[in-house]
Formats: sequence, C-alpha cells, structure tokens
Amino acid sequence: MSSRPSSSASPQTQWLRTYYFTRAGVSVAWIGLAVAVGSRSPVFGALLFVAYPAWDALANLIDARRSGGLRASPTQTVNIAISAVTAIGVAVALTIGMPAAIEVFGAWAILSGLLQFATGIRRWKVAGAQWAMVLSGAQSVLAGAFFFKRVAAGIPLDVTTIAPYAAFGAFYFLVSAVWLTVRGGPRNVAPVAG
Repeated sequence: MSSRPSSSASPQTQWLRTYYFTRAGVSVAWIGLAVAVGSRSPVFGALLFVAYPAWDALANLIDARRSGGLRASPTQTVNIAISAVTAIGVAVALTIGMPAAIEVFGAWAILSGLLQFATGIRRWKVAGAQWAMVLSGAQSVLAGAFFFKRVAAGIPLDVTTIAPYAAFGAFYFLVSAVWLTVRGGPRNVAPVAG
C-alpha cells in the first residue's frame, strides 16, 4: 500500500512545502546576485543588503497570513516588525560604513533566529520538518554573534560577508521542503500558528 505525499498531505503541509521551496530558491538567487554583481557594484550590493531583511519581513507576513493570521502567529508578527525595521536600519548604517551595516544585520540575525526557533517549536507537533527550522534558528543566533566577531577583527566586509548565512538558510529551507515532500507531514491538521 503506497500513497503519494502530495495527495495525503494537509493543505497546511502543502503550503509549508511550497513556502520552504520558495524561501530556498530566493536565497540561492540572492547569493548568486551578491557574488556575481553585488561584490563588484557597491550600489547593487547595498540594495541586496537591504533587500535581505525586507524579503524576510514579506515572506513571514505571507506565511503568517496563510498559517492562521498575525494574531495566531505572534513570533512571526514580531519577526515581521523586526525585519522591516532592520531593512531600514541597514540602509541607514550603510551610510556610516559596512561594519555598521554588518552589526545591524548581526543583531537582526540573533533576534530573527530566536523568533524562528520559537516558531519551529510552536509548530513542532502539528507540522513536519520543524526540526530543521529549529536548527536554522539556532544557527542564525550563532551567525549573528559571528558577524560581530568579524567586525571586531577588522576583516574586510562587503555584501558577500552574509552570503554564507544566506546559504545555510537556503539549506535548511530546502531540507524542510524536501522532508515535507518525502514524508508528507501530519494529515488533517488545522492551520498552525508561528
């Protein structure tokens, strides 16, 4: 007896699978642009730098709305606000210099990582592949601390400094998407809060 994951998965699991594949794809595209263009063009690099937390805010907003609404997803709601403020903060910090922008981004990586960790924990019992989201959140916290260490060490910085961070994010989103594709996830579950 065999069943295909796509036919047995709940609508919420199907949504999360699509969402995680999309997040992975956007991250990979962002890395490609950062390395190919952003590293050579400071203006384009700055735009990419600001776009990263702005995209995170938008993605969390879309997911929260598909997962029961903003009130039902308090960790994502807070993450949306923090990511939007960070996009503005990075833009302002870039007028001071790349080290300041990396520090703003590092603080955001820590906060958003904690919120992603909390979202994964909240979804754990009702949605599959959340172990990868919990690991991703924890790694984001560590990466944020690492950004501060790089600034303190005086290492040359540009938009590609955050490319490994984006790569790990893409990896965890892809793992979650594949896991939900292969395993299907819980059946007949209600929309989950973040």
